[in-house]
Amino acid sequence: MDKRVCPLIRVTGVSKRYKKVQALSSVDLEVQRGEAVALWGPNGAGKTTLLRCLLGIIQFEGTVEVDGFNVKRKGREARALIGYIPQEIRLHQDQSVWETVSFYAQLRSVARERVEKLLKEWELSASRHQMVQNLSGGMKQKLALIIALLSDPPLFFLDEPTSNLDAHTRHEFNLALDRLRLAGKTLVFCTHRASEVRKNADRVLILENGVIKAEGQPDSVRPHLARRTH
Repeated sequence: MDKRVCPLIRVTGVSKRYKKVQALSSVDLEVQRGEAVALWGPNGAGKTTLLRCLLGIIQFEGTVEVDGFNVKRKGREARALIGYIPQEIRLHQDQSVWETVSFYAQLRSVARERVEKLLKEWELSASRHQMVQNLSGGMKQKLALIIALLSDPPLFFLDEPTSNLDAHTRHEFNLALDRLRLAGKTLVFCTHRASEVRKNADRVLILENGVIKAEGQPDSVRPHLARRTH
């Protein structure tokens, strides 16, 4: 079957339990190529757990396939297609921007020219010698995005990417998401900001207690977005 007409992500019967807490219960979903999908729900709804299942970095029941790769059996191949930006960005504070990006580029066998191109495109060339510990929140987000873009993956997972940013920097990061979408990237992101869902998502999955309670275009799930999630 032509992969271009198959979902990029297919999730079937995914459940995850942490001791007495049922974090996810029989979740089924598909994400199409080029689609931007928002995960919406209160703290503890299962959003981050679902992302970690999609990445194949925690054990779970059920099946997750990324571009046909089962993440339990072919996790490395699946993750090679994914750029991931966690909520808490952990980088070596005593390295420069250039040292940080170069380290990840070497791990992924990415050419220096690609690194230079990304630093220029995302306006961090002038800050290449600046230490990570001295970067603003927005600059750290740009650095994390550059690292995620190094191997030019088709799919991006973002876990509350703007939660620690001020209004101006959130606006800049949302422009960055626009650029990714225009480049044809597939996005799956968690957020607690209804404005970002309406602006950036083609479809919203409403999670409550580990179950998908509703899904649809942002306008069709507006009552859910009106609820406080924090």
